[in-house]
Amino acid sequence: MIGTLTDFFITSALILFGIALLLTLFRLIKGPTTADRVVTFDAASAILMSMVGLLSIVFGTFSFLDSILLIAIISFVSTVSISRFIEGGHVFNANNKRNR
Repeated sequence: MIGTLTDFFITSALILFGIALLLTLFRLIKGPTTADRVVTFDAASAILMSMVGLLSIVFGTFSFLDSILLIAIISFVSTVSISRFIEGGHVFNANNKRNR
């Protein structure tokens, strides 16, 4: 009984996360501004990490947890890079040289 109920909730959560991911991907494509697309990309990566976590529970393995960490790192770096590009037009500051 408990196993069936757990399977039902995990399956329904995966379906709901899939629907949410489709809606965020639609918003990612349709978004009117770049800032909206960045926020939507963050939301999509969080949903994707949740889905991978649930799949890790379903398959009973810890090997998917590394991919969750990789998705989080890529999401953070891309969000910071795109935000800096939106703010100033460049990601790296070429005029700021080190004094040696």
